[in-house]
Amino acid sequence: MYRLLAFAIVLVAASATASAEIEKVAVPTDNGLTLHWWPKLPDVAGWHFDRDASYHYGFAAWAPDNFTFADAETVIYARAIYKPRDPETKSLDVLIERDKQHFLAKSPGIRIEPAPSLPTADGRNFRSLSFAPSGNGNWERAGYGEEGDYFLVFIVSSRSQSGYQAAKATFETFIARYK
Repeated sequence: MYRLLAFAIVLVAASATASAEIEKVAVPTDNGLTLHWWPKLPDVAGWHFDRDASYHYGFAAWAPDNFTFADAETVIYARAIYKPRDPETKSLDVLIERDKQHFLAKSPGIRIEPAPSLPTADGRNFRSLSFAPSGNGNWERAGYGEEGDYFLVFIVSSRSQSGYQAAKATFETFIARYK
């Protein structure tokens, strides 16, 4: 077990120096190592990184201070999809269309609308969509981008429209500081 843990620590340290934009974490489990990849996000005042939720869900999970990802009304999360592990997703357009179909299947009647692009700190522009429920459901906005071998997806999700509106600027700040 100690050799596995040492290997995981070396892998994480090597990964951190190899790519500052994508955080690569290997977590020892009873079944071996579980690999997690997610965009490395900057700190934003009033929000904190929820490591336990991130390991559980496999994406970078952020919650407002004094809440966890599980109990917050509004959360922000980001994932990095390693292109070689998802060969069916040949382009960002395919990824976005698949997400739209997933949302429509999960929440019939949901309104999906284009939203303004979201600039990053290194001059990229993420495509953006907003998702509004027709009844019960979450208010969300997604930003989609690419970086090397990864598709990136950033999402703000809230159980209420007011929570969504209150967190939009924070969501945009996360992406504006991402590089």
